[in-house]
Amino acid sequence: MRCPNCGAKMRDGALYCEQCGEDIHIVPDFEPELDDDIQQTIKSIADDILEQVEPREEDAEGNPPQGGGKNSRKWIAGAAFLVLFLIVGGIGGAFLYLYRSAEYQTQKARECVEKGLYDKAAVYYERAIDLKESNVDLKAELAEVYYLKNNKVEYEHLLREITADKNATQEQLESAYGKLVAIYRNRGDYQTINDFLLASGNEKVIAAYQGYVAAAPEFSVKAGYYNSIQPLKLTTSGNGHIYYTMDGTDPTEDSELYTTPILLEKGDYLIKAFFVNENGIVSDIAVAEYHIVIEKLPEPTISVNSGEYEIPMDIEITDAIGDVYYTTDGTDPSVTSTPYTGPIHMPLGESVFRFICIEEDGRTSDVVERTFQLTLDTKVSTADAERIVLDDRINAGRIWDAEGNFGAENGDRYRYQYQFVDDIDGAGYYYVIAEILQSADGTSNRTGSYYAVDVYSGRLFRLQNDNDNYVLVEIEESQE
Repeated sequence: MRCPNCGAKMRDGALYCEQCGEDIHIVPDFEPELDDDIQQTIKSIADDILEQVEPREEDAEGNPPQGGGKNSRKWIAGAAFLVLFLIVGGIGGAFLYLYRSAEYQTQKARECVEKGLYDKAAVYYERAIDLKESNVDLKAELAEVYYLKNNKVEYEHLLREITADKNATQEQLESAYGKLVAIYRNRGDYQTINDFLLASGNEKVIAAYQGYVAAAPEFSVKAGYYNSIQPLKLTTSGNGHIYYTMDGTDPTEDSELYTTPILLEKGDYLIKAFFVNENGIVSDIAVAEYHIVIEKLPEPTISVNSGEYEIPMDIEITDAIGDVYYTTDGTDPSVTSTPYTGPIHMPLGESVFRFICIEEDGRTSDVVERTFQLTLDTKVSTADAERIVLDDRINAGRIWDAEGNFGAENGDRYRYQYQFVDDIDGAGYYYVIAEILQSADGTSNRTGSYYAVDVYSGRLFRLQNDNDNYVLVEIEESQE
């Protein structure tokens, strides 16, 4: 029941409004139409009864009417008025019962809406809702009346009531939430939309208005203790950005932007993350704590120790658990570094190799470093070896000039580049030179042709692959 003065919700049976103090009349105010109907019905019944008790005229012979005379008429009149009283009471009760029905109030409300009498319609709907509080459709219809009256406060209030009504169907909920979304969208208040949609806990409603929701990020790894490296993925629905911190501080839009999985290695982590969607709606902050305790793998065993060398050596991994990766630029190796697949030719000059073992579960070994200094006692340099091959290819007609041009219309040319120094087929040490096809766009690819130049004499050979082993072929026998 609502106060007829201020419209505030009242307790059933209250004698005054706690909001404005207005006295409440317990006896309902009848509608004029209903009162007219009752009076007309009573008048018709009274006329019928009075007609029955009126004195009858004498007969043709002058005899008085039969039936007991004046006293009899009084008795009949009294009985008639008693019956009239009972009938009137019954009719009044029936009309009162009709007045107190939700159906009657709803019918009158809809009639008023059709006539544009929105204030009266609101009163009828309020009475109908008081009589039948479980009818959500009545609240929805009353909300539309307030919308037509441009009463935005009551309109929003009723929609909120519907979303909280346990009797509301899914269809009624979706309709009410949709209208609320429209209200706040027109105000540009997207954060409120996000808050009341998430508070609903209704997955279908949330899915229907996903673009207005910024759900907190979900972590792919549950918080807790782990004995291996954990790649942590942060996910959420909708378009936008995730920001996170790893030191326990609350993230902001100036924090780290999430783009790739976070690698949780050995140590303790307190991850905090939040999501900002395309409408600028900010989610709650998601928090997870991780403790990564990892037992190290044994270090890889390397065949060559650090030191100075005057002859080429192959660097081999003789013992390792997991996969081995290495770098030559001084950085720590990882799974993105060069994988070890077989013996590595020791480079000329000074070189620094760093090796690590990594298992699929993320466990790693400590990094092992080796430093080498390879110096050959020869007057033939790698540059000399490249020039020897270049001159031979010009003489053979493979290329036209020192730039490696060979007449290709697209501007492609050949280059001859030093790869490594090695003992070839047990015949001594040779510089290995690869033929490279360089395209006009700058891309380079090996052609598969290799040449060997004796590191001491400068003698040129062609290399031929024989069952994965290279053998020397006299260059005179393979001129183009």
